Amino acid sequence: MSEAVLNIEEIFNENVFTMGKMKERLPKKVYAEVKNVIEHGGELSMTTADVVAKAMKDWAVEHGATHYTHWFQPLTGITAEKHDAFVTNPDAEGHMLMEFSGKELIKGEPDASSFPSGGLRATFEARGYTAWDCTSPAFIKEDAAGAILCIPTAFCSYKGEALDKKTPLLRSVEALSQQALRIVRLFGNTEATKVDVSVGPEQEYFLVDRDLYLQRKDLIYTGRTLFGAPAPKGQEMDDHYFGAIQERIGSFMKDLNVELWKLGISAKTQHNEVAPAQHELAPIYNSANIAVDHNQLVMETMKKVAQRHGLACLLHEKPFAGVNGSGKHNNWSICTDNGVNLLDPGETPNQNIQFLLVLACIIKGIDIHADLLRQSASNVGNDHRLGANEAPPAIISMFLGEQLEDVVKQLIETGEATSYKKGERLYTGVSTLPDLQKDATDRNRTSPFAFTGNKFEFRMVGSSDSIASPNTTLNAIVAESFCEAADILEKADNFDMAVHDMIKEYLTDHQRIIFNGNGYSEEWVREAERRGLPNIRSMVDSVETLVTDKAVKLFEKFHIFTRVELESRAEVLYETYAKTINIEAMTMIDMAGKQMIPAVVTYTTELADSMNTVTMACPEADTSAQKELLLESSALLAQSQKALGQLKKVTAEAASMEEGKDQAEFYRDKVMTAMSALREPLDKLEMIVDKEIWPLPSYGDLTFEV
Repeated sequence: MSEAVLNIEEIFNENVFTMGKMKERLPKKVYAEVKNVIEHGGELSMTTADVVAKAMKDWAVEHGATHYTHWFQPLTGITAEKHDAFVTNPDAEGHMLMEFSGKELIKGEPDASSFPSGGLRATFEARGYTAWDCTSPAFIKEDAAGAILCIPTAFCSYKGEALDKKTPLLRSVEALSQQALRIVRLFGNTEATKVDVSVGPEQEYFLVDRDLYLQRKDLIYTGRTLFGAPAPKGQEMDDHYFGAIQERIGSFMKDLNVELWKLGISAKTQHNEVAPAQHELAPIYNSANIAVDHNQLVMETMKKVAQRHGLACLLHEKPFAGVNGSGKHNNWSICTDNGVNLLDPGETPNQNIQFLLVLACIIKGIDIHADLLRQSASNVGNDHRLGANEAPPAIISMFLGEQLEDVVKQLIETGEATSYKKGERLYTGVSTLPDLQKDATDRNRTSPFAFTGNKFEFRMVGSSDSIASPNTTLNAIVAESFCEAADILEKADNFDMAVHDMIKEYLTDHQRIIFNGNGYSEEWVREAERRGLPNIRSMVDSVETLVTDKAVKLFEKFHIFTRVELESRAEVLYETYAKTINIEAMTMIDMAGKQMIPAVVTYTTELADSMNTVTMACPEADTSAQKELLLESSALLAQSQKALGQLKKVTAEAASMEEGKDQAEFYRDKVMTAMSALREPLDKLEMIVDKEIWPLPSYGDLTFEV
């Protein structure tokens, strides 16, 4: 019997309390109030909240839910939830009642001292609040725990400081909308009431066999392999990228899509990526807030579905040395609510003054705050990825493409852009194939911030990271540029002349950030230094950019972060780096001391016994091969033991230091160096020791036996 045909239209948003479901279940007046708050801001009355809560609870119970949770995104970078049942005290006759009030919908009280706060909350100061974010729809998660109603919320301290990723993001979206509206008003658009930020994050990931995964403590504890010799074959044949999808992986992707579609996540594109066992999923664009929530659900669902298929999903930026790591391309654009994409050049980009002003403002903002944008994509795993021949360098630059580069060049040199490059016809030379209309410009996969037709693609973001921070920073940067432009243009006596002069000034003053060449080349590193562009190579170095006077002024101006909130985040980042490297170091110590070095001892002992046995049985036999192997492996064993002792020493020293920047730098400079020194001889030994003795699945096992 053939499998039933999947009806995507029927299952899409099945587990989401959408506006359509609200409209069906709420009284018209209540629905109108909710819709108005979602679209224009404000606060719901408690009477309305009670009605919404009951309707939401009834819908959830119909779908099998017994519990609800305030679903939030603390500074851990992942999501958090505490489940409460709908049940209340039984009535006089012993009947259980299921209730959910507006108060319970709007506010929750998780323990704020148990999450990272950078000193905003002490251990004895536990109170924190979650507040319902009505702009992101509630949804139901289904797993072994049952069906849980999840209510997206913001998370703040008792004193009102943001302790999460969502609150600053929402603040930045409002700031950008307010300032962008000032720009579109200058060009006569009086119909738009807000400007939406649209985001589409492409998610890269690895899949490995779960049984093999469970044999490696490094993957379990850290998400990446801390040891591992290269497989005989990696990605050098370019045969995995866009290759035919294996059935086991295809089955996973099919189930993943169904789970995501039920949650209203418009998963659209799936394919094999460059490295063996690496894949990608891309959704359709959504508003920034919902896109951030959805991406968290994508990562969580990938792991859950992978386990069902006997697989493990690796989201670390660099799970395997020697092959491509994983990123998350953050596609970003801004559109008015009456349908105008502010990043659409139109048919004649050289004459589209509104677009050119928007572009000039973004160029200015990215140049001024390149360090902040780099920081927003910083995490521990990304330090292993950025700058390799797979990801953008740690230097922020902007790619505009040939068409816009030519327009910008004309504006800088003459103040006028009288022409623009048009896309040509691509002739295939085959009579049965169509001739194609080429785009006016090629793409540049080496650029960290590339214009791609009607949006910018921020390619630096790490695969495991939340996209909230990059979009918060990007929104703030652009809001500032729009604000400064509007302040001048709104007072101009001659608007046309003023905007013309401003575009030329911004492009001229900030052209150093534009680079359309090969971002992977060493020549670009030298050229970027000549231009004065920052090259922030590590996460630790990036943290201090959050607390410069320039950054504080930016974020406080638009009420996105206070200085205290920024300082707290800096502390959290230093602590996160130190703790992550400490876990990796302790895992290496455990694996090397309990698994790998004992395996080498077993191997060398057996080799020596074999040599002695052969010599005793046949004194004239040539045992030079055994002797050579024994000498080599014994030397590497001694090197490993010495390196293990050094790693133990510096890790203990690092752990005894006071938390903060100095400790993080020590982990980066001393502990990471000691980790590399331990890995080197043990990776060589993996290529010598009998596979039956070696205790870990190899790179080849992990990436090709899926």
